[in-house]
Amino acid sequence: MEALYLKAKGLKHGEICRLCGISKTTLVTYVTQYQAGGIEQLKQLGYKGKTSELDAYAELLKAYFTEHPPVTIAEAQHVIEQQTGLKRSPTQVREFLLRLGMKCRKVGHVPGKAADPDHIEEQEQFQQNEMEPRLEEARAGTRNVYFMDAAHFVFRVYVGCIWCFERLFIPSPSGRKRFNVLGALDAVTHELITVTNDTYINSLSVCKMLDKIAEANRGLDIAITVFLDNVRYQKCLFVQEYAAMYGIELVFLPSYSPNLNLIERYWKFVKKQCLYSKYYADFAQFTQAIQSCLTTSHQTCKEQLASLLTWNFQSFKKVHISTV
Repeated sequence: MEALYLKAKGLKHGEICRLCGISKTTLVTYVTQYQAGGIEQLKQLGYKGKTSELDAYAELLKAYFTEHPPVTIAEAQHVIEQQTGLKRSPTQVREFLLRLGMKCRKVGHVPGKAADPDHIEEQEQFQQNEMEPRLEEARAGTRNVYFMDAAHFVFRVYVGCIWCFERLFIPSPSGRKRFNVLGALDAVTHELITVTNDTYINSLSVCKMLDKIAEANRGLDIAITVFLDNVRYQKCLFVQEYAAMYGIELVFLPSYSPNLNLIERYWKFVKKQCLYSKYYADFAQFTQAIQSCLTTSHQTCKEQLASLLTWNFQSFKKVHISTV
């Protein structure tokens, strides 16, 4: 644009080239493009760049990295040199991996037995035959469904990432005191019923929880279902008979199935809200912060919980499970 402006002012080509730092050939190209298509033609960038030699090995490297994902760019750089004979800088390797569709992702984990195909199929059948019919009744208002589990919050520092101008350090409390929370999460309203202590959770704690669930549903002519895992203090005969006394249905999830327990997501939410990168001077402040989060979240964080606690349960049927 500057070159054409100077030409419009009557400057000679040599002077325009000196002022704009371009060659005479480039100036002629600009004038020709403007004459052919006006300003819009000048906006077109015709430079295509050079084709990377690595692109010829894209399918080979994609197949290799699918089975052997690299941990670092340096490792990927070494593999590429071994497989192709081409040595490239870390920046070039990173750009090539991105072109392949790779990203540096945090590795997830599942219990070892959960990766077994038979166990995956068991989860699928349980979700289809046991969970979905009861959740549909909960949506229709003919059944109240709860997801029960215990969380054990240790009084320690929970390190997380924060935006800051320099690296920050948080004091770490001494000792290993725990704040135990047995929770029952309403699948529809996301309200949480809790039984808490700083000792341990046992079958008596579960019975106290059943008392609270029964009290919350007093006067309602509605079925009650609680989904829970197979920990011994929940599955013992004493607890099952206690639940039967109230007419509460206990449905035990398949073993190694935290992905089917809605409340597991809630515990992660609580840690993120009030524990990660937070410092509490004493155990009382620590427990108060957790209690406040448990009590008010279904109101103060309603939209976040609605997005987090959907009934789209993770399935490992199509997940790539690697032993690398």
